[in-house]
Amino acid sequence: MVDINKVRAIDIHTHAEEPCGCHHDDGYDDLQSTMAKYFRAPWEHPPTIPETAAHFREQNIAAVIFPVDAERETGYRRYNNDEVAELVAENSDVLIQFASIDPWKGKMAVREARRLIKDYGVKGFKFHPTMQGFFANDRMAYPFYEVIEEEGCVALFHTGQTGVGSGMPGGNGMRLKYSNPMYMDDVAVDFPDMKIVLAHPSFPWQEEALAVAQHKPNVYIDLSGWSPRYFPPILVRYCNSILRKKVLFGSDWPMITPERWLADFEKIDIKPELIEDITKNNAARLLGLME
Repeated sequence: MVDINKVRAIDIHTHAEEPCGCHHDDGYDDLQSTMAKYFRAPWEHPPTIPETAAHFREQNIAAVIFPVDAERETGYRRYNNDEVAELVAENSDVLIQFASIDPWKGKMAVREARRLIKDYGVKGFKFHPTMQGFFANDRMAYPFYEVIEEEGCVALFHTGQTGVGSGMPGGNGMRLKYSNPMYMDDVAVDFPDMKIVLAHPSFPWQEEALAVAQHKPNVYIDLSGWSPRYFPPILVRYCNSILRKKVLFGSDWPMITPERWLADFEKIDIKPELIEDITKNNAARLLGLME
């Protein structure tokens, strides 16, 4: 288990990737190589979970890690949640397990979610509306949300446009409309006790995301997917004021390294007394690691 008193930060948004060559025939490797060029990531294939753990251990940073199950919409074979959980358990000093289940799986998603929480202590679930092809307020996902709310887990939603699919024909078939954070506003109303994280500066809907997080007590924002030096001024202003307890450090590893994000974060105009909350304590409270 992560010792919150020893790590210097908690990265709320990192991706679990399989060993190289697992996706030679479904197009996923092409997507990853295109993204690596877009983000100028220093590798041809993303690091594996053990490699990720080693990197974060070296940096003295804990990380929430998850795969993305988007088989139905993309055809990319998913990274099995059980395999991810076993590897995370072997590196539980630095890694915190979230899972991902395509909400279109309906009752199967509900059963798997309950099992993962029971068997592995999964603390949250990642949703990617653009890759999974659904609006967050679609009632087909509500039985899944009921489990998340009932078990006290976190629902983390991709929002906005971060570069996934950029430059590929048709944006790799990904429809940006699904990731408008206003659809998560409905979810926050209907599930007021479910902890919701809006991932990324939500370009082009940044002000919508800020409005939802300010208005709904159960909604938070993670700052992943962008270098802080590109944050819009209104986001920095809200980080320094009314959302200071509700914004969370996230890198979007492996496309952005945590040390690069933190170094850039030090260069923007954030009040010094808020840095520890944003980089560690807010996430620790959300995850139940501290009061």
